[in-house]
Amino acid sequence: MEPDAQLVQLCLRGDGPAWEELVRRHARRVYGLCYRFTGNRASAEDLSQEVFLRVYRTLASYQSGQGAFSTWLTSVSRNLLIDHYRRMRRDRLTDSIEDAMPHLEAKHSPGRTPESLAQASELSAQLQQGLARLSPELREAVILRDLQGLEYNEIQVVLQVPEGTVKSRINRGRIELARILDQMGMRPA
Repeated sequence: MEPDAQLVQLCLRGDGPAWEELVRRHARRVYGLCYRFTGNRASAEDLSQEVFLRVYRTLASYQSGQGAFSTWLTSVSRNLLIDHYRRMRRDRLTDSIEDAMPHLEAKHSPGRTPESLAQASELSAQLQQGLARLSPELREAVILRDLQGLEYNEIQVVLQVPEGTVKSRINRGRIELARILDQMGMRPA
């Protein structure tokens, strides 16, 4: 049994520290997913909390035999994000997830220069702006594959579409994102 599945079992028995560990393991990934879909730090923080509340309430529905906990968690996150998108019915904002990262990275990466941190922050902001201009279907596929690192079969489960559709959306999304970034004057290093 995978470690996350063991933690789920402990959580279902009322083990508070197991829940804290499960949240700690996945908080950054959930936040990243929420941020990439909203483009706003405050919204991403709020939605991350909503995701974990929903996960807590529906934890008993997780079946370890049907896939990894991280895939199930991504599906729960995606469903909540779709609900949020439908409620808001407005364009995404484009704040950068990297606003706080240079400070954290500087503490943990003594070799990083202020110039390299500033450049990384600028690139992240441009990437977020480019992602915001993609259609929701293409943006979702690119984020799940290239930013969240999910495999095609995991994305298929999350999006509930055939694997061929997943591959097509990722390919079209990458091409469109490259075109958008090129128009913005952002060239790959």
